[in-house]
Amino acid sequence: MNHLIQKFQEIYDEEDFRAVRSPLRICPLGAHSDHQGGRVTGMTLDASVDMIYAPTEDGYVRIESMDFPDKELFHITHESEYIPGFWGNYIRGAVLSLKQDYVLKRGINAIVSGKLPIGGLSSSAAVTTAYLMALCDVNDIEVSKLDLIKYSHWVETKFIGLKNGILDQSANILSMDNQLMVMDCQTNDYEMIQKGASMPEFEVVVVYSGISKDLISTDFNNRVDEVRVAGWLMQELSGMEITPLQSVQLRDIPVDVYEAYKEQIPARFRKRAAHFFTEQQRVLDGAEAWSEGNLEKFGKLMFESGESSFYQYESGIPEMKSIYYLLRECKGVYGARPSGAGYRGAVIGLIDPAYKEEIKAKIDSVYPVRHPEYKDSYAVNFCKTADGASLVKNLEAVK
Repeated sequence: MNHLIQKFQEIYDEEDFRAVRSPLRICPLGAHSDHQGGRVTGMTLDASVDMIYAPTEDGYVRIESMDFPDKELFHITHESEYIPGFWGNYIRGAVLSLKQDYVLKRGINAIVSGKLPIGGLSSSAAVTTAYLMALCDVNDIEVSKLDLIKYSHWVETKFIGLKNGILDQSANILSMDNQLMVMDCQTNDYEMIQKGASMPEFEVVVVYSGISKDLISTDFNNRVDEVRVAGWLMQELSGMEITPLQSVQLRDIPVDVYEAYKEQIPARFRKRAAHFFTEQQRVLDGAEAWSEGNLEKFGKLMFESGESSFYQYESGIPEMKSIYYLLRECKGVYGARPSGAGYRGAVIGLIDPAYKEEIKAKIDSVYPVRHPEYKDSYAVNFCKTADGASLVKNLEAVK
């Protein structure tokens, strides 16, 4: 973070500055189910989006990014518009989300940066949380963690236009080191499950495919609609009350209704439903395995989640399938699955740290040969788990 502090002082020439650290997240189990009110899991990494900031009494928001070109500048009273593909959309959305309930009097001068190639680890949720926390801090606004999740989710769904659930924000904000967050996205109830005492040492491998693009430009929203159609069809077949399509959630469909009518659903929609219901069971089984310290079982469930994401939910792309199957072949990999909705980003896995060099060598020897267009942009990183987003109280300790 020291380089960010130096850069901040160069740009803004201010000594009274503050910092927020907002970690990237992984979802070991519970893929593609948060937008259906399902149960999900999450944990955060020691790789983060970091921001140095200071309040502005003139009400302007001025932000520079170490990772993207251009600067963001606007006044907090201005109704900023969404600009497709612009990294500044998230600070614009953060301001608008808070203004629904609060009067903002101060803006921020800030510089922001991430540590890893960030496609697939929900950098959007991480940076939005950082903006929200900073804006609340300089405007003396006290909000709960669940409020932060609500405001961050509003940015992605109402301002950006994604049809996603609250997994990314919840993992980013609620996670605690060495614990597995399990959240019920229908009720917002969650629990933190401490890893079992017998669990072996592990790290997280993050293999970035080299592909980054906005989810809004992928089939993400189409898949959400297909899942809703699956629920709609089951409502009709079973005689349940038929709700508007945009209100359908598979979590509202009883498992026995799914089992009774799944064969009558057209294949495309049957696959989407199959992923949801099997993934929900994997979350329950995974939570139990985590509490028991059974990393072998937990990893096996991750592999199953990956297969289901590729072939039932059908969200995979060739590059991410290549990484996934390479990790399946590697000794020391407990489990792996695609991250980033499967349309770009990374494949994540839990690994035995003793095999890090072998795992990286395997990826390096095959992936750039198989996908030479990404030979200069893909990356293999190893991380540990960490606590969720927080304001940095002792800047000297993180320099």
